[in-house]
Amino acid sequence: MTAADFYTPASTVTVGQRPRAARAQRRMMWRGLMFVAPAALLLVAIYIVPMVVLAGFSVTDYQLGALSSRFVGLENFIKAYHDPVFMRSLKNTVIYAAIVIPFGVFLALGVALLVYNRKRSRGFWEVAYFLPVTATLVAMATVWQFLLHPSLGPVNAAIKWFGFEPVAFLSNPVLLIPTMALIGVWQIVGFNMVLFLAGLTAIPKDLHEAARLDGARNPIDRFFTVTWPMLGPTTMFVVVTTSISAFKVFETVAVLTKGRFGSETLLFDLYLEGFEYANTGYAAALTLIFLVIVLILSIGQTVHMDRKVHY
Repeated sequence: MTAADFYTPASTVTVGQRPRAARAQRRMMWRGLMFVAPAALLLVAIYIVPMVVLAGFSVTDYQLGALSSRFVGLENFIKAYHDPVFMRSLKNTVIYAAIVIPFGVFLALGVALLVYNRKRSRGFWEVAYFLPVTATLVAMATVWQFLLHPSLGPVNAAIKWFGFEPVAFLSNPVLLIPTMALIGVWQIVGFNMVLFLAGLTAIPKDLHEAARLDGARNPIDRFFTVTWPMLGPTTMFVVVTTSISAFKVFETVAVLTKGRFGSETLLFDLYLEGFEYANTGYAAALTLIFLVIVLILSIGQTVHMDRKVHY
């Protein structure tokens, strides 16, 4: 059976050929299903089944290691609404994301524009900015803990050298979340820079030359008329991924503060409830709330920005 048999005009197909063509199509369909089956089963095992189990735990009072549990319905979700620790962690995460998302996106774009125009030193700057991405977050958080130490850290040493009092970056509740957000920006700028560099490379240089001939002689004018619109798909992807990464902050909190001084975030609160306090049912409910927040944020950003993107 060749591919030409599937494109034979209906008027020339004989009665005997039609059943054979139908059997060939069914064989092709089953072969396709056999190729898809391993990936589909893996998807079900990794994502679907855990989500079903998570939803089941969220409506019970199951404690880690317990032999029995009780159905409580929506009680865990109602408890989360009245839980001051969870509400504080939600507030902290929103503040953290509100700082990381704009700075992580636009600072990376600025760095990418500067690096893209380098000739000989471009490779060096790409590696230099991308190093924080390759480093272990726990190790980097430990380094930042030393840098910001009130008495031993070089940051406060520089502050005292200028004649000011040392700043308690990691124990002042007002400065805690902004400080961790700046560390988060430092961690994500390199990754976003690489994405923007890929987007800049894909822009045809003829467009810049055409814009220059049409009167956009200033580089800023060419950026807003050519570069920024052409970076629309890349920017949308960077914003969505940065938002998800911002809401998933955990290692920085776990290493720097361990949740002290009111610095809990959503994932750290989930960790405390699920593994420190063994409240598996309640932690499952908080996880579902976290997933819904991230899902709504991602879909909302994608739908809103997709209308303004030029493909």
